[in-house]
Amino acid sequence: MDSTATPHLEAWRAVVTSHASVTDRVQRALTAADLPPLSWFEILWAVKRSPDGRPRMSELAEWLTLSRGGITKLVDRLQEAGYLERASCASDRRSLHAELTPAGEKMLQEMRLVYDSEIERHLATLTPEECELITAALQKVTGSTCANAHAELQAKGLDPALAPA
Repeated sequence: MDSTATPHLEAWRAVVTSHASVTDRVQRALTAADLPPLSWFEILWAVKRSPDGRPRMSELAEWLTLSRGGITKLVDRLQEAGYLERASCASDRRSLHAELTPAGEKMLQEMRLVYDSEIERHLATLTPEECELITAALQKVTGSTCANAHAELQAKGLDPALAPA
């Protein structure tokens, strides 16, 4: 441990390093299985796990911490490959939803087998209790980022409930 680093900084470094290592291994496994890149899996999985299976493009961008332009480019590629379709939003004509196609469902299943296997392989060194502790700790961190964003909007005199998604 770096004697000048705080426990918080050391924890953050461990999170970032672990994330990079596991992400690299998952990407390598997908490539070795001749499957699309991890970024495609993340979008397909986000669409699948959305409440109605039809998230708005802006929701996808927010969930995956991508710019709207970035999500548009990725969805374009997935649509060209036949894995996603865009559908108009009945309540807002300016908005589009993403939907999995049958080919997208099939590809997600294939990718999920590789993804889940790699995650299990690399996290198998953790006990169930350690997994619960890590999950709870990281959820607290995520909650603090949401609370800080909320406070920043309030400090600017804006209503956080009206902020764009």
